[in-house]
Amino acid sequence: MREFRIPPLILIGAGSADGVGAVLHARGYRHALVVSDPGVLASPAAAGVLNSLRMAGLAVSVHAGIISEPTVRMVETALVDLRANGADVVVGLGGGSPMDAAKAVAILAGADTSIQDYEGADKVPPRRMPLVCVATSAGTGSEVTRFTIITDEARSRKMLISSWEVMPDIAVADPDLTHSLPARYTVSTGIDALTHAIESFVSGRSQPLSETLALSAIRRISRWLRHAYREPENREARAQMSLAALEAGMSFCNASVALVHGMARPLGAHFGVPHGTANAILLAEVSAFSAFAAAERYQDIAVAWGLPVAGRPKEEGATAAIDAIRRLCEDLEVPPLRELDVPRDRFEAAVAQMAKDALASGSPANNPRIATAEEIEQLYRACY
Repeated sequence: MREFRIPPLILIGAGSADGVGAVLHARGYRHALVVSDPGVLASPAAAGVLNSLRMAGLAVSVHAGIISEPTVRMVETALVDLRANGADVVVGLGGGSPMDAAKAVAILAGADTSIQDYEGADKVPPRRMPLVCVATSAGTGSEVTRFTIITDEARSRKMLISSWEVMPDIAVADPDLTHSLPARYTVSTGIDALTHAIESFVSGRSQPLSETLALSAIRRISRWLRHAYREPENREARAQMSLAALEAGMSFCNASVALVHGMARPLGAHFGVPHGTANAILLAEVSAFSAFAAAERYQDIAVAWGLPVAGRPKEEGATAAIDAIRRLCEDLEVPPLRELDVPRDRFEAAVAQMAKDALASGSPANNPRIATAEEIEQLYRACY
């Protein structure tokens, strides 16, 4: 038996964010704490969401302190704002970082604990504050997942908190909120969504519903991500990517991720590489490492991509899928690690620990080909 869960209410499509205030008012909420970042809050999209809340009669407090991927200190500061303002619902507005921070705030709102107490699986009790997640990017899928990732600065560790209690009560995927997304974020979030879809499809924990959603997301992303990158005002491309990110989020929430994500988190913890960018850098090499342990699965990915592999040996289909992933990353100008602020000497000093951290995360255990620490080190070096 497998469980498959999604948020109780998902608002989808252009203009859907305009309905958030009415939904919260109908549920009896009076005061929303909006957790976001300065860039998002400066956008017209954010103004529309805040106006929706206020027009519905809710008091609105805004916390704009999520200035990077969320840390323990950022969460604690947002929690102080929540308690000082007496809010009764948390709204995460933004990409993965504000939504992850909002999840952590909702967990802690009624608890006399620290967020570190919930690291790991199934440790969050069913008493968190009501939670809404409104996505302004098309990639992380955080609006529909049971995960939040918070960096513990004291340990240079990205903590994965996984519990069904983390899943938002209301998720919003409105493509109109993604139109102002800069090109580099369109790429990193789009490849993040593709990684979610591919990894959930090949995961050892995949199931029929997650597979259906994953393949649908791959079809959309392979067709529309280049358009969203090159034509940022292309409404159809933005709508398709928003839906693909939602599908991929629901898929990996229920089937989990694998080696790419396990390796991506240490890159963020040790070198500050944004999560989506880390996934984009790693995806092609890790997929090539994994593909022939699940050649039929990767052939199915090639078919979803629209490649002419039907009737060919599965190994040829898998090779075609890897080639397509590489071409997409090249077209989107995904940089190698050496072009980021990752000095070679510090990278080499950290690579063994990063490999250990990746294995300790648990995600690599879902990979179709199980990697050793030494193989993970080799993959990191191949991506440098």
